[in-house]
Amino acid sequence: MKKKLEADDDQDLQKYENSQKKDLPKPVDGKTDLVKADYQQEKLLKKGIHLMADERLEDAVKVFDQIVRIDPTNTEALLKMGYSKFHLDDYAGALQAYDKVLDMDVANSEAWNLKSLVHYQQKNFAKALDCVEKSIESDPTFGMAWYNKACYLSMLNEVPESIESLKRSIEIDVKNAKRAVRDKDFSNIKIEESFRRIVELVVFESIRQGYHTVGAIVWTTFVSKAEVEDSLKKLLEKGLIIKNEKRQGLNKIDTYDIESELAAKVGVEKKSLIGTTKKLPGVIKSLKEMSESIQSTKIAIEEENIEKIIKNFDSFIDSDKLGSVMIEQFLEEHREIRLYKVRLEEKGTEYLNENKAKILELFDNLEAVVTKKIRGKI
Repeated sequence: MKKKLEADDDQDLQKYENSQKKDLPKPVDGKTDLVKADYQQEKLLKKGIHLMADERLEDAVKVFDQIVRIDPTNTEALLKMGYSKFHLDDYAGALQAYDKVLDMDVANSEAWNLKSLVHYQQKNFAKALDCVEKSIESDPTFGMAWYNKACYLSMLNEVPESIESLKRSIEIDVKNAKRAVRDKDFSNIKIEESFRRIVELVVFESIRQGYHTVGAIVWTTFVSKAEVEDSLKKLLEKGLIIKNEKRQGLNKIDTYDIESELAAKVGVEKKSLIGTTKKLPGVIKSLKEMSESIQSTKIAIEEENIEKIIKNFDSFIDSDKLGSVMIEQFLEEHREIRLYKVRLEEKGTEYLNENKAKILELFDNLEAVVTKKIRGKI
């Protein structure tokens, strides 16, 4: 059976090569063969990446294998083949692919880092540490390698060294701090004061990005409410943030902002007298964008266009779009939209038909509040 599969692969490769001939450029100075090979590999590589994205990993492996048979020195195909095999639990195959890369380039930091993940998955943390250290030797600015090193050291109960590596990874990429606070690999070091300061950094960064209430910080960081409140207390004691009070309906809620002088240094606008963190025109613009998105979403719901509805829902969830405004001002609605999106992705039209009235009601209510806010700002 194995030989049959290999024969099929040979035939598929031959068919693929033949099918591409019509698209290849005319011979120029005897370089056609090189152009042809590059063209084939690039096209196959894109195909393999698309298959990986669709989680068709076994098919992806076959495509990357075709590339390597055309060009055994194609390190990108070997790395992606190894990564696909890793997620198929073929650890021996993954290691073999990474070792081929390292045979050609012993200083390939990505190969060493990926190899470390195989040993980590096999719970061989000492070998994982050895590989990731070679990755860092090859590229001292590889933030994820430093992060993985911190994980392996934590699993080996090397607490001080783990924290130092984690700090280094955060210096390279601050997003590693947010990743660390919910990573179970750091359970051995979470009681350490140094790790608590990392949690403080995550909370501080969340405030800097525009999330000013305990609920919004918890929602965006995945840090527990108790840890957020403890971090806010520590940041207040250090004078890094200030506490304010904002009226929300009949209730008053606590809000937090970065201390004014520090805010100027880290790129946060000073809070104005009316309590907003952005200039007035910016607030109106965000609310108007939200109003337009609500209208577009309601139309898509009425048309029962599932793909368009999900795409519109993304604009309310994505922090680079309207997500930050939603979390800051409409946290409950943000959660409901996220839930509706998941259900629509799972069940499609069936779910929409059963819940269409409720979803429309959510956006009708949201639109009424947004319209009121726009009028009030103007």
